[in-house]
Amino acid sequence: MSHEDETTRRIQLTLRKPWFALYGGVRPTLVIAGRGQPAQWGVGTWQVPADRPVTVGVYLFNRVWRFGQAEFSLDPADAPSLVYRAPALPFLRGRIHVPADARA
Repeated sequence: MSHEDETTRRIQLTLRKPWFALYGGVRPTLVIAGRGQPAQWGVGTWQVPADRPVTVGVYLFNRVWRFGQAEFSLDPADAPSLVYRAPALPFLRGRIHVPADARA
């Protein structure tokens, strides 16, 4: 199967940073199926394969080290909505979860 024949679906990912964080000017990096791409805080949509599980990850980078890492394995039957919560401190892990209103 060629890459162009791949069936895809869109997922929504909300990237939230805490109201009080001990770091500034840091933007998230989104990793889907091993490919990283810069992202913005807030709500965004991305394309993922529709017929197989895909790992969605997020991390933050402050020019010295990576932090706030979190991953979620999204199955084709899962709700197409995720929320990433960044940590308040620049040495903690982040968290990705399915929002309560998106669970079936």
